[in-house]
Amino acid sequence: MENVSKLQAVSEGRCPRCRKGKIFSRPFYSLRGFDDMYEFCPHCGLKYEVEPGYFYGAMFVSYAISGGVALVLGFLLFYLAGDPGGWVYVAVIAPAMVLIAPVNFRFSRVLWLHYVAGIKYQPGL
Repeated sequence: MENVSKLQAVSEGRCPRCRKGKIFSRPFYSLRGFDDMYEFCPHCGLKYEVEPGYFYGAMFVSYAISGGVALVLGFLLFYLAGDPGGWVYVAVIAPAMVLIAPVNFRFSRVLWLHYVAGIKYQPGL
């Protein structure tokens, strides 16, 4: 698994420093524990949560992702379904937000670690 690109590391949920260790201990489709993160990278030992409350910023990334998905679904309903009643928007968008929650949670944390944390890739690890 040498020379893993940043995009590949993000999409696979890998450590931003070594790009080998996983960030989450269970698969996203696991209903129990989809949010279980390793405290340290299993490969290089990087501490993921550098301070208490570190991932509060990832919450804003999550809001942006959810808002974008809701907006796209709203436009699709408007243009493809001919602007149905308000209850249709709620009946489609609300369950979609619940269904994407585990993926959204993980992806926002991975993005936060890779792009905001300032952790540099060290290929020799």
